Amino acid sequence: MFFRVMRAERLKLLHSPVWVPFLVMPLFPAFFGSVNFMNNQGVLSLTWESLWTQNSLFSGYFFYPALVGVYCSYLWRLEHFDHNWNQVLAAPVPLRDVFLGKMALAAAMTALSQIWGMVLFLVAGSICGVPFSIFPKAALWWLLGGIAGGISMAAFQLLQSLVIRSFAVPVGIAMAGGVLGLGIASKGFGYLWPYSLLSMGMSANGSANDELSLPLFFACCVGFVVLCSLLGVLYLKKSDVKTG
Repeated sequence: MFFRVMRAERLKLLHSPVWVPFLVMPLFPAFFGSVNFMNNQGVLSLTWESLWTQNSLFSGYFFYPALVGVYCSYLWRLEHFDHNWNQVLAAPVPLRDVFLGKMALAAAMTALSQIWGMVLFLVAGSICGVPFSIFPKAALWWLLGGIAGGISMAAFQLLQSLVIRSFAVPVGIAMAGGVLGLGIASKGFGYLWPYSLLSMGMSANGSANDELSLPLFFACCVGFVVLCSLLGVLYLKKSDVKTG
């Protein structure tokens, strides 16, 4: 049943407008980050690390959280429309698989967005004239850490979008959460906030990933996914969602 739900959700996404923000929104941090990078060459060096500090400043704290918020809101959009919850609850599909199927699609879209963002980062670096001969090995961590942190944030967003029957409100919460993530991480509580896990995993704005406790970081990412999934399934089972 889980894989049937995944296939159904995948087909829903393939014929949805969600691919427009997927393609367009990552262009903004790539553009703004590159402009900042080129305008501050008196302070920054012509390296991939310096370009990443500017790129991730916009993507990790502003655009990427909002983009994941859009994904998660869209995944529950049809269920929240009219009385479609009646059809969902009447279908011969375990409620556990309903949430987990959407979680799997949210994770996949989150990972694809990070990969697309990395492609744009490489293109931006090439345009700015950064030599590929000095491309850092740490870039693999920026990608993988961003995916892990992003999926934990997606789980949190998916739970919100299930409970809050509005498309825009969870997206707004994601935007605010991304901005707050900077302050929370600076106070040493980043492991407890999924939006901070995203920026920490990406080494956003030049935060050194070697300062992270990697076991704790990945344990927190997994923990948020498990906790939010359990709460989501429990909400589906216990609350009267079909009357909304």
